Amino acid sequence: MSQFQIVLDGESLITPAAIATEFNSQRIEFYEEQLATGKAEIALILNIAQQQFGQRRDPADIIHRIAGSLHEARNKYQPSVWQELIPLVQNHAVSDFFLQDPFTRWSFEKPRGYSGDAQLLDFIYGHPSIAGEVAKATPLGRALYEYTKDASSSVAVRERRDLLTRHVDEIAATRGGEAEILTVAAGHLREANRSAALREGSLKRWVALDQDPLSVGSIARDFMGTRIEAVDGSVKSLLTRSQELGQFDFIYAAGLYDYLTEKVAVKLTRRCLEMLKPNGVFLFANFARDIHVDGYMETFMNWALLLRSEFDMWQIIHASADREAIEARVQFGANRNVVYGIIQKRS
Repeated sequence: MSQFQIVLDGESLITPAAIATEFNSQRIEFYEEQLATGKAEIALILNIAQQQFGQRRDPADIIHRIAGSLHEARNKYQPSVWQELIPLVQNHAVSDFFLQDPFTRWSFEKPRGYSGDAQLLDFIYGHPSIAGEVAKATPLGRALYEYTKDASSSVAVRERRDLLTRHVDEIAATRGGEAEILTVAAGHLREANRSAALREGSLKRWVALDQDPLSVGSIARDFMGTRIEAVDGSVKSLLTRSQELGQFDFIYAAGLYDYLTEKVAVKLTRRCLEMLKPNGVFLFANFARDIHVDGYMETFMNWALLLRSEFDMWQIIHASADREAIEARVQFGANRNVVYGIIQKRS
């Protein structure tokens, strides 16, 4: 597994350590009592899972049960307490079983140096690029992967990819071949593989912006000769206007807002709205609150996320634009694991 490390801009992205520091500074009354109760409950949850692995129970049943139990624990305890429980889960012997899942292991180890990288999403997509990692996993690891790749959050990510493709094609259909698209934090841009507009050449240009040089290189290679332009850039480069990318009919950020504080999210939304043409559309997506596998993601996968509600999305929208200048809506995906903010700039 590659140990290539990406130097992030350091001003916009949330890390597990940053979240832990934030919540541990907000300790509540009766913190010690809650923590003691939480430690006892977590120990019981983990020990039961370890026993079930020893008894060779169905891996899907084991992981489903523990994901549900961790979800309940995450909701039960105050954030400062939950942050203290996360390392107890990660350091328990049962983690050796779950880390045999190549998807879980990739997320936990972060070979590219940050959470939610493009290769991680390829585990969700079942892309051929991850076939080698899956093939060399243990039989238990492959069985666990069959569960994690089809967990509700993974299904939502695949739905998100297909929704983005539809939006690109719908925008292209209304612009007579002159549509200009910008993807912020593009990853490997897998949604482009399904775009009829790209395939038929009915786009003027599609700028794919990402700060990970491995992702930028992958896009440049995979879409050579198309209307897609791979550009090395970040949230910081957009906010500081160090790149002149032009104006766009459709801008979207599908997996980025999960890692942005509200303050940075508002700044980025404002900037993206400035880059829209009249009647242009900006879409941003976020994992929703109360997803079933949030506890598993934050513990065994070491995948820290800022989950948002419908209200949270409206807060970002209202703080980013004059209501008279836009039309906006917030909607959930089919299984309600992802929530979307969609803003159209008035002409």
